[in-house]
Amino acid sequence: MFPSVRAGRTADERYIDNLMSRMSLDEKIGQLNLTVGGDVVSGTAEAAKIESLILDGKIGGFFNVKGVDAVSRFQHLAVEKGPNGIPLLVGADVVHGYSTVFPIPLALSCAWDSAAVAQMARISAIEATADGVNWNYSPMVDICRDARWGRVAESAGEDTYLGSVLAKAYVEGYQGDKMQSDSSMMACVKHFALYGAAEGGRDYNGVDMSRERMYNYYLPPFQATVEAGVGSLMTSFNLINGQHATACDWLINGVLRRDWKFDGFVVTDYGSIDELSRMGVAHENEAAAMALRAGTDMDMVTGRYVADLKDALKNGLVTEEMIDRACRRVLEAKQRLGLFDNPYKYCNTERAKHDMYTPEHRAVARDIAAKTFVLLKNDNNLLPLKKKGRIALIGPLADAGNNMAGCWSGYCDHNSHKSVLTAFREAVGDKAEIIYSPGANIYYNETTQGDCDWGRRISRVDDSSAHSEALLAASKADVVVVAMGESAEMSGESSSRADITIPDTQRDLLRKLAATGKPVVLLLFTGRPLILDWESENIPSILNVWFGGSEAADAIADVVFGDKMPSGKLTTTFPRSVGQLPLYYNYLPSSHPDYDPSRFNPYASNYIDVSNEPLYPFGYGLSYTTFAYSKPAISSDVLTADGALKVSVEVTNTGKYDGTEIVQLYINDPVARIARPVKELKAFRRVDIPAGKTAVVEFAVTADMLRYYDADLNYVLEPGEYNVMTGPNSQELQKLSFRLR
Repeated sequence: MFPSVRAGRTADERYIDNLMSRMSLDEKIGQLNLTVGGDVVSGTAEAAKIESLILDGKIGGFFNVKGVDAVSRFQHLAVEKGPNGIPLLVGADVVHGYSTVFPIPLALSCAWDSAAVAQMARISAIEATADGVNWNYSPMVDICRDARWGRVAESAGEDTYLGSVLAKAYVEGYQGDKMQSDSSMMACVKHFALYGAAEGGRDYNGVDMSRERMYNYYLPPFQATVEAGVGSLMTSFNLINGQHATACDWLINGVLRRDWKFDGFVVTDYGSIDELSRMGVAHENEAAAMALRAGTDMDMVTGRYVADLKDALKNGLVTEEMIDRACRRVLEAKQRLGLFDNPYKYCNTERAKHDMYTPEHRAVARDIAAKTFVLLKNDNNLLPLKKKGRIALIGPLADAGNNMAGCWSGYCDHNSHKSVLTAFREAVGDKAEIIYSPGANIYYNETTQGDCDWGRRISRVDDSSAHSEALLAASKADVVVVAMGESAEMSGESSSRADITIPDTQRDLLRKLAATGKPVVLLLFTGRPLILDWESENIPSILNVWFGGSEAADAIADVVFGDKMPSGKLTTTFPRSVGQLPLYYNYLPSSHPDYDPSRFNPYASNYIDVSNEPLYPFGYGLSYTTFAYSKPAISSDVLTADGALKVSVEVTNTGKYDGTEIVQLYINDPVARIARPVKELKAFRRVDIPAGKTAVVEFAVTADMLRYYDADLNYVLEPGEYNVMTGPNSQELQKLSFRLR
């Protein structure tokens, strides 16, 4: 049925030519149709519908069907009884793990460790492919500057350079050996494009942005995935300057294909083609044609391509060449996955028995989780705690193992995950007593809390009596550890928040606990930056643990009790007030920039009621040890266009623990054709430094670090003066200067 494909692009093209010559127009359009299984648990939902589409040749792939047995049944049906026996793409949102779940992507970025991200993606691919998945709707590489937007949890934060580095690592981890093995799957980068800039931080909202900002800040991570060989790309839900991203010709056919030479295929996000009419950019019966003309190859869920493209062809809205081109791209993706050589490549039921949630995978997930935690405050070295005495563990997330994995973790068994309470008790054994109290609900209002649980319920308590019980527990303890913040689904898709403080009843309880005078450690669970103005003033120790995945509880215990050191640093700025949003470190200069952040300054670019400064800046994070930076040195004050200069700094571990420091390098172009940011991250190093030792950290500065897109979208390099800065975060920097000639 499937002749072997000889090496070489020409042979591959001939194979697809031969296959397409046997396909009817209906079958070609059918390859552009992606349907949803509708139930990621059973794998049997809407089975009859999928089977009918397969037999009629009206399906190119499906997603959200769990289980290799179900996948195998559909794949056998397609190959053995479908027209021309074309195998199917099998998709899933494996965003930060499959059976073994890793920290949410925002947390992963805070490790500043591309090798860890690639390892996470590799393990995710091993497990997902063992269950029949060959196509993954990840990574999300949107740049996010507004913490109100829930999907910041799925991102690498606000920085273009770091986001690009990690985007490439995701693709390389998922696709492995160019998708040759049965444990590699095709990545699908999303959301193309600008979704992270949705107005008001409200999901599915529009974006109005200059091309200069797009090219300099929002598009580079997408380009990095194309350069890494990503196989597919997903359009976004949003309008871009009045055009819908799914039907945006200049973006897809222009930037993506013409300029970046992307040779994979493009799929819509869920139901996007139906949105074109709802958002006022196309009549309902013309939306499919508009999307196809713009370069969108595959329709997710709506069935519009199957229903409308033949009529669109008759009416001259599309050409047969456009349909053939889209069909070829989908078929080429299947070819790259090796499905024509072996259509049952991902249907090995033995792998599913051995490759899921293994001790080895869980150990890696536990280690990586500990790297992502960010120590925001630690007065009087309260952390790490000693395994002795009485420790009160309080909060609605203290005994909520089903919430540890965070959003986008639909393929694991949440009920098998440990809670922090269980992990703490195991960690201290008989050396200390853990006194537990739930303390509070997530919200006072039951309906609001229910809107956030998405099936992962945290049992309700009576807030008044729960507060009292928590205070009693605290009175008996030597130290109080509070596990609170957001529940798992309060961030992610459809989880925008206008008030990004710790929710009401939890914050009230925290105030009462602080008033007892007992030392308090806040374990902050969140999928976004939160406003912690009161907490930063009144709570002595704050450890942001994000959502650390299936092994989060043990990883939290590892760090709290000092078996591992916190080393994470923020990749999103934490605001003092929601009124500062959007807030990010690499802002452009203002016309009245000089001000004293300690007070209001008339006729300066500042607020009357709150400082411009963030509460915690980009790149910030403490450790249980301390680090001292020397003055940086530069090898030359002149850089040539084809040369490099070296910037070095000595970093000394001045504390009593071995630790890891993330050393950062920023560059500023003070005068350019268009205004440039006050600083931009251009390099970083994770450095392990034993207590009392000094590491010399070196960076190579090249001319490529200085390029940018000007007002005419030329990618330019300008001679002149530049500033280079090094330090532990985006605020505590030491500056040197050099000249490019």
